[in-house]
Amino acid sequence: MKKRILTLLVVALAGVIAISAQGRRGLRINEVMIVNDSTSVVDDFGQYSAWVELFNSTFGPLEISSVFLTNDPACPTLYPVPLGDVNTEIPTRQHILFWADGQPNKGTFHTSFTFTPGQDNYIAIYDADGKSLIDEITVPASLKPGQTYARKIDGEGGTGNPDAWEVRDGSDAKYITPSSNNIIKSTNSKVDMFAEQDARGGGMAVMAMCIVFSALLVLATCFYIISRIGATMSARRKEKALAETRPDTVSEGHTEHDSGEEIAAIAMALHDHLDAHDRESTILTINKVRRAYSPWSSKIYSLRELPRR
Repeated sequence: MKKRILTLLVVALAGVIAISAQGRRGLRINEVMIVNDSTSVVDDFGQYSAWVELFNSTFGPLEISSVFLTNDPACPTLYPVPLGDVNTEIPTRQHILFWADGQPNKGTFHTSFTFTPGQDNYIAIYDADGKSLIDEITVPASLKPGQTYARKIDGEGGTGNPDAWEVRDGSDAKYITPSSNNIIKSTNSKVDMFAEQDARGGGMAVMAMCIVFSALLVLATCFYIISRIGATMSARRKEKALAETRPDTVSEGHTEHDSGEEIAAIAMALHDHLDAHDRESTILTINKVRRAYSPWSSKIYSLRELPRR
């Protein structure tokens, strides 16, 4: 029993680790600024430092502690994200900033490396084992101060795919969005299309009713199946209980059918015990007379008998 419990615990732990590792595969480098020329965001100390934006592309919270950030392909474990900081959990489809200022003593989100302006800068994320690559990108040397290298769409484009990236200069068309979506949506195209196609809301009402009745039908089917299963199990339990309490009337060596002699003996015994007698002495025979009417309502008992002269 203990071995079985231990095996289940090991399997569950392995499953949790696998799910956690699979979730970290959704971590993406989303936007990078090599030179912050006082036109972008500042850190907690009021310094204009280079920064790297990471994006959680999964649909669940993502804990990134113990992963590695690096700008050196030969040293994948250059900066480990510290453990024990609650802020290292990225909410669903949200962003987080790391400051590449080379001063890790300032806090969890300050890396131990910096970028070199005027040359290609490699950035990568490795999993906790220091070997599994999660994401990487090379920022071109042509990136100017105040510009960022960002994904065209948050978290999309795969790993190390330069076609999914673009240079942003802070203009209205190419705005810079640290710790925010790279594309800011002011309207919902699906909602707008639905409002255009169903201006009066009739389609939405029909859809809502269909969903409700479908759910009720599914629930009714489930309840019916459960009730039938319960009735079947109850009947089986009753049959089992009756079989256990029923006495065993057939003894060992007794045949299934009685012989003719046994039947004759039983018949004679019943005849001797039940039949009425009228000739033998010392035997009182009482015959019950059945009447076809009710005695209490008979008129013959209520008539006055006239005397005879």
